[in-house]
Amino acid sequence: MISDKEFNNENKIISGIFEIAAKNNFEIYLVGGYVRDKLLGIEDKDIDFAVLGDAINFSQICAKSLNTKTVTSYGRFGTAMIEIDGYKIEFNSTRKESYNKNSRKPEIENSDLKDDLSRRDFTINALAVNLNQSSNIIDLFGGLNDLNNGIIKTPLEPEKTFDDDPLRIMRAIRFASRFNFRIEGDTYKAIVKMKDRLKPDSVVSQERITDEFFKILESGKPSIGLDLLYKTGVMEVIFPEISNLAGIDQRQDFHHKDVFYHTLQVVDNISEMTDNVWLRFAALVHDIAKPATKKFIEGTGWTFHGHEEKGARMMRKIFSRLKLPNDKLPYVEKLVRMHLRPIPLSGDSVTDSAIRRLAADAGEELRDLLTLCRADITSKNPNKVSRILNNYSIVEQKIIDVQERDNLRNFQSPVKGEEIMEICGLKPSRTVGIIKKQIEEAILEGEIPNEYEPAKEYLFKIKDEILKNAPEIDKKSGDS
Repeated sequence: MISDKEFNNENKIISGIFEIAAKNNFEIYLVGGYVRDKLLGIEDKDIDFAVLGDAINFSQICAKSLNTKTVTSYGRFGTAMIEIDGYKIEFNSTRKESYNKNSRKPEIENSDLKDDLSRRDFTINALAVNLNQSSNIIDLFGGLNDLNNGIIKTPLEPEKTFDDDPLRIMRAIRFASRFNFRIEGDTYKAIVKMKDRLKPDSVVSQERITDEFFKILESGKPSIGLDLLYKTGVMEVIFPEISNLAGIDQRQDFHHKDVFYHTLQVVDNISEMTDNVWLRFAALVHDIAKPATKKFIEGTGWTFHGHEEKGARMMRKIFSRLKLPNDKLPYVEKLVRMHLRPIPLSGDSVTDSAIRRLAADAGEELRDLLTLCRADITSKNPNKVSRILNNYSIVEQKIIDVQERDNLRNFQSPVKGEEIMEICGLKPSRTVGIIKKQIEEAILEGEIPNEYEPAKEYLFKIKDEILKNAPEIDKKSGDS
């Protein structure tokens, strides 16, 4: 049980700032996420102080006393920040805010601590602490009780809270997912009612929505937040392709019957294996094209032929709309496109050439691909899951052994295009690509090792036959 009597803090930087405040006649309070996390036993490097008075002036006094010269200030908001020993310490003048419906940027005026705490998004973030006072936890909105009972609730009327700043809808679901808390009834109803405030033409930038979405993916059990996004209708607004997975039936051999809940299980499975949020995102979107490729075949049931390829092709538009970084696009495309490839290799008979091709095509993403395949097994039959995962372990080791032995990481022909053109008297052309491809095929089929000399020797063996059929336009003038 969290006590409302005393807040003990052994952080010397925080204690030092309270001492500086007392010496300089400033009244200050620890507020927000640091207080919440401290009471929950979570370490936090972001520390917020509410200052009754001039926060920027106080930040400069603190910076001088703590021997740190860097002060970043925002005069319009009465806010300043210093960094020391890995901590980001923000000072805010206590204020109240009023919002225009068409902007998230509030009109600000100085006020007291009560107004400052009331403008916070949730009661668990509206706690304040003054280490220089006895009974030092200030709880004006029942935040301690909500923290003890695992409840997300707004300090003021929830519809107005979300109307003022619709991003708080995402934050409510993110905190519920992070802490496995329940969203209080009226707050939940307000999310459902106000969800359209998150539409693309809303006052909230796509970057901020995406940032909150990825924080949900980073939580310990992302399915909590993802399911809340779906049930409140928020997912339909911010990521309709994921919402559309709900209600899509599939065969239950390896998976949950409903594609949406299968996907949530895959994301949870992979989250137990990795903190890589982009691998988690790949798990989220790996079956994204199943609604578009769904077809019923008598005697077989629902099929989704080609969903992996179509899903990979959908990624570019999704990345653009969600404002995701383009340098992560090839990684996610590859994992979506290849997520079915290892499955046939879990059978008893597997050729080295099939293994080589998978390893060569996957390249640096091989281990992540195999992790995704493991996570993709969501059958409710534990014996079946155990058998399939055991097969994967055998195949996984075989793939890794072949990849390392044959040097197939980032695989391409050991004989480069420039050398092929020089030997064969070719200009840059399709014929050069045909020769390179044939060398690569010989390596993948095990005809020659993945080494320069055997590959060059193979080039001399095959070049004349290919050049016989090469267009004259591909050849350098004067060369035969």
